[in-house]
Amino acid sequence: MARFSPLEWPVIRQLRSGDKLGRGPAVESPRTKALESRLVSADRVAQSVCPFCAVGCGQKVYVKDERVIAIEGDEDSPISRGRLCPKGSSSEQLVNSPLRQTKVRYRAPYATDWQDLDRDRAIDMIADRFIQARREHWRDTDEHGRPLRHTLGIASLGGATLDNEENYLIKKLFTAAGAIQIENQARI
Repeated sequence: MARFSPLEWPVIRQLRSGDKLGRGPAVESPRTKALESRLVSADRVAQSVCPFCAVGCGQKVYVKDERVIAIEGDEDSPISRGRLCPKGSSSEQLVNSPLRQTKVRYRAPYATDWQDLDRDRAIDMIADRFIQARREHWRDTDEHGRPLRHTLGIASLGGATLDNEENYLIKKLFTAAGAIQIENQARI
């Protein structure tokens, strides 16, 4: 172990280095100098958008060994300029929570237990029910013979975390399917 020299006292270092207020390297300990940010070890950084509300704050997602290690505000975002609210700052917990569902879960009508489903089977079930609801509730004309060409058996409630392009495509899909109840969380 090296002997401690009085020249290494913080006050002496402060005077020698010209750090008059003692806020710079003169008051750093060797341990503090050796510290580095936890983000330095990230393998890559992905840009994302916060999933919580319609504001669309930019996020930087730091990934190491294919696991999210941190999420910070994106300073290049014109919306949030590097800031995140408390909910946005906690979005790393959405990804790494041990309670996060990673499988498609299904509970049949009147059943008491959930079962795991294959993703393709779940998509087929949704498509079949969508088509069936459209077919069963389709109205070509009203009671006076005026053309309607819509269904009341399908509705859409979009999420605010989707961008404009995704919402545009969803609106087009549901309009083409004949749905007239198309709403978005941001408007409610």
